[in-house]
Amino acid sequence: MGIEEYGGGQGPQPDVLVVTTNDVPGYRVTEVIGEVFGLTVRSRHVGSQIGAGLKSLVGGELKGLTKTLVETRNQAMERLVEQARARGANGVLAFRFDVTEAADVGTEVCAYGTAVVLARE
Repeated sequence: MGIEEYGGGQGPQPDVLVVTTNDVPGYRVTEVIGEVFGLTVRSRHVGSQIGAGLKSLVGGELKGLTKTLVETRNQAMERLVEQARARGANGVLAFRFDVTEAADVGTEVCAYGTAVVLARE
């Protein structure tokens, strides 16, 4: 797997800026729209489960599961951005991920934050 398969986030100059901070230098918040989130639940692939079980015997990274989690987080973030855009936001502040087990059949990933309208100062 190449480095592009291990990461995520936004490209340069997104139309909805997503940040983990409570403010953005050079911008002011002109309107708070409210909480937005993107949610996805992914089941585990039987092949990756077997591979993970075997890998746990010798140790090391579970690359199949890492790739699945990266894809899942990226999908949750894309859904968050879509929701923010649909509500008229051009920014999301205090962005976070929450990851939990979903009834022992998969992983739930929720991307959440506060949708806002930002203006350059």
